[in-house]
Amino acid sequence: MYCVKCGVKLGESERKCPLCNTAVYHPDIEQGGGEPLYPRGKKPNTKANSKVFNEILAMLFAIAALTCTFSDLRPDGKLNWLGFALGGIILAYIVFALPLWFKKRNPVIFVPCDFAAGVIYLQYINWVTDGDWFLTFALPVASGLALIVCTVVTLLRYLHKGKLYVWGGAFAAFGGWVVLLELLLCVTFDIAMSWWSFYSLAVMLIFSYLLFHLAISENARETLKRKLFF
Repeated sequence: MYCVKCGVKLGESERKCPLCNTAVYHPDIEQGGGEPLYPRGKKPNTKANSKVFNEILAMLFAIAALTCTFSDLRPDGKLNWLGFALGGIILAYIVFALPLWFKKRNPVIFVPCDFAAGVIYLQYINWVTDGDWFLTFALPVASGLALIVCTVVTLLRYLHKGKLYVWGGAFAAFGGWVVLLELLLCVTFDIAMSWWSFYSLAVMLIFSYLLFHLAISENARETLKRKLFF
């Protein structure tokens, strides 16, 4: 006998699949006897070989890097855009592929590392292009966004209650970050202030108010659940 959902082999006395918790029989049908195939509280090991997948993924990134290298290499041995391509490939690998090597992927650790890698890449671009926008624009903008995201990720991971408050504060903080973004754009690149960021701030504050209201009012949460059927 096998589970209709995940296909794992089941014992004759199993009422639910030990892997996906799917009911084996209709509740009105009497089940037969017999010993279960797996001890209670334990699940069959169906973990895939993630190491092979990670190695293949690393090879794909390496192939992309080599392809960019040979594509940019000129007869005189000089390179034009290879640094930008390799930086983007390395950044993508750090963000998407590197966490797969770890069994316990704690976002509280990986998210700050991702932002740090992104800031280093931006600094490299600023250095190669002889720009003067990193310290006055890229660094404060990236640092502000990193602070908001890392705080939200940490609170959502370790707090068991009050997640609506966290999301409400996140919307308000992100609205303030958008205002900071426009101000730094105007200061760094000498652009006239058009105040578009304040429209975004107003929308974010509305969402923030709604989330705080839901967090405070139990009646509002129950009404929303009945309206949305969840």
